[in-house]
Amino acid sequence: MRLNIERTVFYILQRILPMNLQDCTLCPRNCHANRANGQTGYCKQTDKIKAARASLHMWEEPCISGRSGSGTVFFSGCNMGCVFCQNYSVSQGNTGKIISPERLSEIFLNLQEQKACNINLVTPTHFLPHIKKALENAKSNGLSIPVVYNTSSYDKAETLKELDGLIDIYLPDLKYYSPALGKRYSAAEDYFSYASSAIEEMVRQAGVPVFSPQGLPLEDQDEYSGPLMKKGVIVRHLMLPGHMEDSKAVLRYLSSTYKNDIYVSIMNQYTPIPSFLDSNAYPELNRSVTSIEYERLVDYAISLGIENGFIQEGDTCSESFIPPFDCCGI
Repeated sequence: MRLNIERTVFYILQRILPMNLQDCTLCPRNCHANRANGQTGYCKQTDKIKAARASLHMWEEPCISGRSGSGTVFFSGCNMGCVFCQNYSVSQGNTGKIISPERLSEIFLNLQEQKACNINLVTPTHFLPHIKKALENAKSNGLSIPVVYNTSSYDKAETLKELDGLIDIYLPDLKYYSPALGKRYSAAEDYFSYASSAIEEMVRQAGVPVFSPQGLPLEDQDEYSGPLMKKGVIVRHLMLPGHMEDSKAVLRYLSSTYKNDIYVSIMNQYTPIPSFLDSNAYPELNRSVTSIEYERLVDYAISLGIENGFIQEGDTCSESFIPPFDCCGI
């Protein structure tokens, strides 16, 4: 009986303390790794922060990158393991440098000094306890620009609640609607269930979009001089080749659930990476999205009444858009 009581107390504590890295349940994988003792979780990381790049990044949505760039910090590791990953060298945890929470705070402040429009945390959830500490420290030392949480959305809503008041802008993916696609490409049949709940929590925290002027117009009109997002949620959907119906289902869900209280970013930049993608196992992914497919999806979004959104133009399906993960700025 005592053992059963102890087990009950243990599991109650796990639900109350999602930040415990001695038995990690931060994300839906619930891998229970003792990351605090050097074990790696599903994310391929211990509890030591590992990051691969911190720099001004120009390739986010215009209201995020602005004209000076988004202060992106790319964290190593990922809890998704997508078979088509564009950033596989960093997501697989092979690239990066271990840093302390104190150093991470310094990086945030350095990016602000470089005139970053915001601090952009890319794939951060598996380091959330340390990131929370670093953000609190940086804010107490003068960090004043918005903080962006850039995630796959395979997150637990209760974990994200730990960030309430620290994050200004959420930049989540909504990769799949179909459980079958989540299972096939990310071994995450429950992806949509968790992602939809996570996005609901993000919208609760960030609220409706708020923008502020970027400043005086530039003489060079080729550069962006529009407003910058200060608060809100932009949900990204990467269109995959041959999966039009799933993309439509994602857009229907977002439109019916949030109307125009969020922005939707429809991306055509899927790039098959020959050195990573197993084209024999996933032959349907061994091509880019055609312009006709993408235009059909954009037209469908318009037919749903989606007004707040971003689309991509030109040739974005190129490895040249993938930044070098060379530990710059780390």
